[in-house]
Amino acid sequence: MRQMIELATRNQQKAWEIIRQTDIENSWRSTGADINLVGSLSMGLLMKHRDIDFHIYSSSVSLADDFRIMAKLAENPAIRKIEYANLLNTDEACLEWHAWYEDEEHELWQIDMIHLLKGSRYEGYFENVAKRIAALLTDEIKYAILKLKFETPETEKIMGIIYYQAVIQGGVRTYTEFKEWIKQHPVSGIIEWIP
Repeated sequence: MRQMIELATRNQQKAWEIIRQTDIENSWRSTGADINLVGSLSMGLLMKHRDIDFHIYSSSVSLADDFRIMAKLAENPAIRKIEYANLLNTDEACLEWHAWYEDEEHELWQIDMIHLLKGSRYEGYFENVAKRIAALLTDEIKYAILKLKFETPETEKIMGIIYYQAVIQGGVRTYTEFKEWIKQHPVSGIIEWIP
């Protein structure tokens, strides 16, 4: 248990340092955009999967402006790769950016920046999900989530929301129960679950 808590604490501290070091939030705010931390780090549930998730909102989304922000981010010598997907003409109405940051221990961190149009379907949705989950986090629930994430093999890529739903809604507490819960609740696309 101690090793698990130490790893979670260390990775969460590292994630906050990466946010400061890259100045991502100020870069987006300089364009007039609103930027919100979402996902596991925002709830104190980051464990082994080194990712940092942001949702960014603007009244208009410009490829040129976004590429300027990414060019500035790419000047940071720790950024190893940047990818994007243009989903403006989908229900998601966003540009999806992924950057990989290599820390001093040569571990890669994925920074996801989803730039959405204000007023679109998912504006504020995932922030609300995070607030609702955080409100339900007793020590026992938080420990159960972190333990399942800790026990998940590095080769498995499982969205955080699946852990939260399994533990909070499904009452899952062991990794065996978790694997069975996943089989019984297949995922396709965005999971729209709010506790």
